[in-house]
Amino acid sequence: MNNFDFYNPTKILFGKGKIENITDEIPEGAKVLMTYGGGSIKQNGIYEQVKDALEDFKVVEFGGIPPNPEYEVLLDALDVIKEEDIDFMLAVGGGSVIDGTKFLSAAALYEGDNPWELLTEHNRVEEGLPFGTVLTLPATGSEMNSGAVVSRKETKEKLAMGGPGLFPKFSALDPTVIRTVPERQLANGITDAFTHVLEQYMTYPAGGHLQDRFAESIMQTLIEVAPKVMEDQSDYEIASNFMWSCTMALNGLIQKGVPTDWAVHAMGHELTALYGIDHARTLAIIAPRHYEENFGSKKEKLAQYGERVWNITEGDMDSKATKAIQKTESFFHSLNIDTKLSDYTDNYEETAEIIASRFKERGWLGLGEHENIDPDKVEEIVKKAY
Repeated sequence: MNNFDFYNPTKILFGKGKIENITDEIPEGAKVLMTYGGGSIKQNGIYEQVKDALEDFKVVEFGGIPPNPEYEVLLDALDVIKEEDIDFMLAVGGGSVIDGTKFLSAAALYEGDNPWELLTEHNRVEEGLPFGTVLTLPATGSEMNSGAVVSRKETKEKLAMGGPGLFPKFSALDPTVIRTVPERQLANGITDAFTHVLEQYMTYPAGGHLQDRFAESIMQTLIEVAPKVMEDQSDYEIASNFMWSCTMALNGLIQKGVPTDWAVHAMGHELTALYGIDHARTLAIIAPRHYEENFGSKKEKLAQYGERVWNITEGDMDSKATKAIQKTESFFHSLNIDTKLSDYTDNYEETAEIIASRFKERGWLGLGEHENIDPDKVEEIVKKAY
């Protein structure tokens, strides 16, 4: 196992009725900016719960943060923060709202003239405006990590940022909130979390036995609960395990002491930026082709995954590894997630070349755990995903 430091200060309030407890986590006298998305929280009762919890605070609302939080929209929210002298934020939503709020946290204290530099200059955010979250859609794990991804329509880019200053102070996770989540979003959440685990697991053996078992248990749990949560999202036990699995998939724990990949995300983000495809679905498009293209360096871990997660016991290492990729793609299909770019757009020609060119321009010349996936290889992977 590799050396590592692990730091995660986010306090988790987990369980039914926990939203009301956020009152005790916000500094007394704080002026709060409440951020949220398209307004679904006003139809499912979450808005009222949050407003009740905030009744003793001065609250300013900013709604309309879109999926794949849009930079220009966030700049409007940043103006509100400065005009209203906001000193605490509360993100009420899924990963997009939380990621957008993390950007605002960093931008509120950024001393430069162009906040987009937080994403393009790879600035490590050491301090941000404090915030908490109320999770409404399990998927990204953003409620318990310090990373964020922001999109910009003007340039068709989707870039990441992060740093220890962007951990939420607290996150309220009430599994009952998923009762009104549309089936498509549930499928996205399962796929997103599952692929997050793969990115931190599907590399090569590094002697991290406990880390492997942590990762495998999260994937096994997601496979187990997936059909059940899609059928009956009011089942509290299933909803609880789904929600906690999504959080554990990307709170930093399972990546410690082991190599990680993240090439799937790098390519997937480009598909979202170019075509507006749901984030989780871009991961399902890229992941199987990525594992096929890098089969030689990943087959040992693929075979282990096949044995432990999918119970593939027959055949040699190559056979088990191949079947494991097939099982993964079939799992995505079982959630009605298509795994070809052509399933989402007819204008996919030249996509691979565009993405490879962008990576060259940014200096992204060696992705993956071995840092050997160059833009030419990226181009091959994306073409295979057509």
